Amino acid sequence: MTHPRPPAAAVLLLHGGRETGLGVPPPGPFNLPAVRMRPFARVLRGALPGEVVVRAVRYGHRGWNGDRADPLHDAVRALDVLRRTAGEVPVVLLGHSMGGRAALAAAGHPLVRGVVGLAPWCPPGDRTAQLAGRDVVLVHGTRDRVTNPADSRALTERARKGGARTCLVTVPGGDHAMLRRAGAWHRLTAALVAGLLDRAPMPGAVADALRLPPGATAEEGTVDLDRVLPPGSYASGGTGGA
Repeated sequence: MTHPRPPAAAVLLLHGGRETGLGVPPPGPFNLPAVRMRPFARVLRGALPGEVVVRAVRYGHRGWNGDRADPLHDAVRALDVLRRTAGEVPVVLLGHSMGGRAALAAAGHPLVRGVVGLAPWCPPGDRTAQLAGRDVVLVHGTRDRVTNPADSRALTERARKGGARTCLVTVPGGDHAMLRRAGAWHRLTAALVAGLLDRAPMPGAVADALRLPPGATAEEGTVDLDRVLPPGSYASGGTGGA
């Protein structure tokens, strides 16, 4: 009897949610934050070689819920299961909004090589010590009215001072739902994840930011999308998901 080969690397997707909510997320298409991540999963599976597994983390509750930090524990459990089944494989955590906060908080797990946070929720008081030695790329639209791009900018600077390698990519005109310039969000994310897993070269502007010294300013570590992806190299229209 043959057994499937374990993956060589993995990407775990963490969708958004609510500040508070103890209920179980609704199933299937009724879970809109999870549906929003499906286009990213499709793009990643098409861009990464077959030995890289892409999985969504399942939440037990809809909200962060204060000190409970429920999605953080869901992420850690998923990482522990992956470690038991696949061994010491490198992992990139890809999180949107509340999922971005969970990804950042779970980055101290031994499997985690890097984090990509899409429009992440980055409260100023959140700790960053767990990010030391990790690559952290946050992506935030300038028209986000749900989470604050300035908080993402500040986190990259704090984390860099603590030993992380960080970069913030700004998406001019980008919104929280990642519907405006959807093609750019998808292509950028695939390039970032592939770069963090050493499956492709990291885009040059991001690679330069990740090499900045700990004392670099937030401004030095921030790059515009059009410096990362040449204009016209992605579909500018379309919504790409819910």
